[in-house]
Amino acid sequence: MHPPLTLAALQREAALFATWQSGRNEASLYGVTDGKAVGTHLEHAFQGRLHRRYTFPAGNSARGIDFPGLAVDLKVTSARQPQSSCPFKDARQKIYGLGYSLLVFVYEKHDVRRSRAARLEIQHAVFVAKECTGDFQTTSGLRRLLENQANRDDLLAYFAERMLPVSDILADALADEILRTPPPLGYLTISNALQWRLQYSRIIEQAGHVDGIQRLGT
Repeated sequence: MHPPLTLAALQREAALFATWQSGRNEASLYGVTDGKAVGTHLEHAFQGRLHRRYTFPAGNSARGIDFPGLAVDLKVTSARQPQSSCPFKDARQKIYGLGYSLLVFVYEKHDVRRSRAARLEIQHAVFVAKECTGDFQTTSGLRRLLENQANRDDLLAYFAERMLPVSDILADALADEILRTPPPLGYLTISNALQWRLQYSRIIEQAGHVDGIQRLGT
């Protein structure tokens, strides 16, 4: 019987996997340029490693995250353009965070002609606590406004300026919530779309320097 997967074990395994994967040759990925295929390969390899060592609930498609028991989602992205998408729930996510933490693998792919295999080097393995998953520009702007004694009208104007995808009724409720509970500073870049577009350059830069953003062994 395998032990249950804990957050500490997930982080430890992520660091070990990053080292192990970076030293492997992957013949099946030689010449593959589809980033989604590479990302899926790494996701399955990591999930398989965990299933051989731990017990944990499978990813919940309704919530759209890979480790619902730990409230963590796994993201795999290329170092050339470190970004991915995630389900859009509501505009509040941009201010108070996604509602779950992120485990992010950032890889660089090299094809080795002599061995006709791909080498997938995981350059960064970063854990982002859910409190840090808001949008940097939106949250930093709101915090500056609150420091300058902003009122409800100021916040509503800021929502319009930032083109926050929110109805008038929800904007009113959100402004009242922000005045009661100022948001923490987020470190993602979240672009408006039918699905949120998450960009990770800032978390890579800040990993290990900011509470809630950990660099896992790489």
